[in-house]
Amino acid sequence: MQGDGSSIGRNDSRQALAATALVVGVTSHRDLAPEQLPALRRQLREAFAGLRAQFPELQPVVLSPLAEGGDRLVAEAGLEQGARLIVPLPLPAATYARDFSGAQSRAQFERLLAQAETVALPLPAGEQAREALRGPGAARDRQYLLAGLYVASHCHVLFALWDGSDGGGVGGTAQIVRYYLGGPLPGARRASDNLRQMLSGDDDSLVLHLPVLRTSAPAPAAFDPRPCWLTSAGQRPLASGMPPDYRRIFERMQAFERDRLRYAVAAADAAPASDPAQAAAHVVDAMAIGFQRRTTAAMRAIHVLAVLMGLAFLLYSDLGAPDWMLWLFLAFFLVGLAVAVAARRRDWHRKYIDYRALAEGLRVQAFWRRAGLSMTGDPEFAHDNFMQKQDVELGWIRNVMRQIGLLPLPRSGDPAGALDAVIEDWVGRPGHSGQLAYYERKAELRARHHLRTQALGAACLWSGIGISLFLALFHRGLDDAARNLLVTAMGALSLIAAVREAYAYRKADKELVKQYRFMHRIYRNARAALDATADLHRRREILRALGEAALEEHAEWALMHRDRPIEHGRP
Repeated sequence: MQGDGSSIGRNDSRQALAATALVVGVTSHRDLAPEQLPALRRQLREAFAGLRAQFPELQPVVLSPLAEGGDRLVAEAGLEQGARLIVPLPLPAATYARDFSGAQSRAQFERLLAQAETVALPLPAGEQAREALRGPGAARDRQYLLAGLYVASHCHVLFALWDGSDGGGVGGTAQIVRYYLGGPLPGARRASDNLRQMLSGDDDSLVLHLPVLRTSAPAPAAFDPRPCWLTSAGQRPLASGMPPDYRRIFERMQAFERDRLRYAVAAADAAPASDPAQAAAHVVDAMAIGFQRRTTAAMRAIHVLAVLMGLAFLLYSDLGAPDWMLWLFLAFFLVGLAVAVAARRRDWHRKYIDYRALAEGLRVQAFWRRAGLSMTGDPEFAHDNFMQKQDVELGWIRNVMRQIGLLPLPRSGDPAGALDAVIEDWVGRPGHSGQLAYYERKAELRARHHLRTQALGAACLWSGIGISLFLALFHRGLDDAARNLLVTAMGALSLIAAVREAYAYRKADKELVKQYRFMHRIYRNARAALDATADLHRRREILRALGEAALEEHAEWALMHRDRPIEHGRP
């Protein structure tokens, strides 16, 4: 979700999504000691060069408000490395520039701003409130806090040029670092959200701390000039390299970017969209479908081969098949093993689950954007509470959603009409359109699959019981060949039922029936609530709650399927 009135200038929004980005944010003191500036510039150049060398397929983006001091140092270092520069403006540019120390500083600001894309952060409503922004005070401090929160909410790595002290005013460097790492910040979230965030931590937030000295304050007693990485779990010397879990996040983003390039053109041609967030959802949805097909094909092959292995063994052990049947058994095993190894090495299952989760998250994000849902002083975004139950490696999904959050909101001259269109496209009507029809259809389909599995199991069970009863009554009248054939048939029936049950477990048919029915009920209730009111604010809040429920359910779906990977020998 975006801030009200936000707009990205200079570049077309489709170009802004041309590559998966690695977004570097900055928070810094303004009054840096002049004697350390050459060393800081060198450290920043090395930091950007290191990120480019490790993750060459990610487009570097610098997110900086361009305040005096470290904001501009980071912006200049990023531009030298070919990064895009995005500037969240807490105030109109002319008003903002009056806060700088002199003509030279204002000229530097204007020079950097000319090379940047801008995001105008929401201003307070009312002429009197806006008039208060012209001079120092609480209203102006609040705008600077919004700029810091915007950077922290959208960046993937935060460069903190910070002396390490806990002092500072509203929106100061210490507060932004604490907020970014999951700590509470009064005024930034609701009180309950602050406590929840503090307890859960923020497992995908990474800070590069570059210790600095200030002209307005002495160095803290425990000042350590050595740069380090900061996470919610502690710190790590810069010389030791990026923490491994966080490096994997960016490696996953690179893998996603390679896959995205393969699917982007075809998906864009098949489903053009005016909103880049919606276009991104189409692309990722096509990626998820592609890897789902590969995963399903591999899973079916492994289970069919498991049945053939069992039949080969039964034929050899019970019916006296020739010795080459053992070689056939071994061949089936090796083919199944090759399929499983290929699927694991190419990461089909993981990519299917991750890309499906991302596609659904982007879908919610796109509908929220079309509905006009915005941060409006409460910087809670779709990615903030998505996939938090998963491991840190899934932080790459939230990172991609953060990138989408940098794009401008779609504009509509008819808010009520745009909201009606979102409701029809997203929620829809039973049996006709939207998620209501989708979950209704999927619940019925999964229920049929589950019933077939149960019917097959029951048929095999009763057939086995019938064969057992027949053998018990007539075994004396049967020759050895007939008895062996019937025993083999019993084993084959049990094998087929067990493999089918295992396949249904891997596909999570039983659990998905409950999940789809639950989501159908959620959307049905949302539709009833939306139809019962014409108030735009009320309808947007219903869509916000609906999106949060959908994100939570998608996370549960991903968690369930990640625990059921493709495994040979354990169908």
